[in-house]
Amino acid sequence: MSGIINDTRVVKYNIISGTSMACPHVTGAASYVKSFHPNWSSAAIMSALMTTAKPMYPSARQDELSYGAGQLNPVKAVDPGLVYDAGVSDYVQMLCNSAYNETMIKMVTGDASSCSGSSNGTVRDLNYPSMALHVQSGKAFAAKFLRTVTNVGGARHCRYKAEVWANHRLNVAVNPSKLKFSELKEKRQFTVSVSGGPLPGNSTAPATVIWSDGKHQVRSVMVVYTD
Repeated sequence: MSGIINDTRVVKYNIISGTSMACPHVTGAASYVKSFHPNWSSAAIMSALMTTAKPMYPSARQDELSYGAGQLNPVKAVDPGLVYDAGVSDYVQMLCNSAYNETMIKMVTGDASSCSGSSNGTVRDLNYPSMALHVQSGKAFAAKFLRTVTNVGGARHCRYKAEVWANHRLNVAVNPSKLKFSELKEKRQFTVSVSGGPLPGNSTAPATVIWSDGKHQVRSVMVVYTD
């Protein structure tokens, strides 16, 4: 019912808008990117949307964990340059690294997927476009993120250089700091190391890693946070 006097129309559903409206907005943006790249995986499309988003900055009521990668730009996402791709097996391994057992994993995947081999990994090993690290307050810390990027920029011979911005409380390094691609869909690995501290309780420290070839700006956000 609309609540308007004399309006007797009734339907068996209701539409309520709110913060969840971000979901259909992102779905539309993802569909737009997929119309140009029908063979891209969901992870590749997500990466394109995240790494080309416009940076946002925290206000008195926000921090890096609330505004995420930034404001989407579907037009830029069509040509992101590089993408952080991942498949079903990568997400299954993430569940394994999150201490999920086979019964729990089957409830998520609906198939016979199981944990394979090493269980020494961590959740941050997932090839995700952003990086987050939870640390104990009052203690120094050090961690590494292994990432793989795929060249989708069109140019068969291109070089990317890493640019790093980090909060003064963090030390962030990328190794190697330069990536060379000789063909389309070629993959390259790199490691992002972060250290620092100690950080006080209930605090965040941000950083940004950008791969640039002079045309594309492939931006990944990082946040180190405490309880």
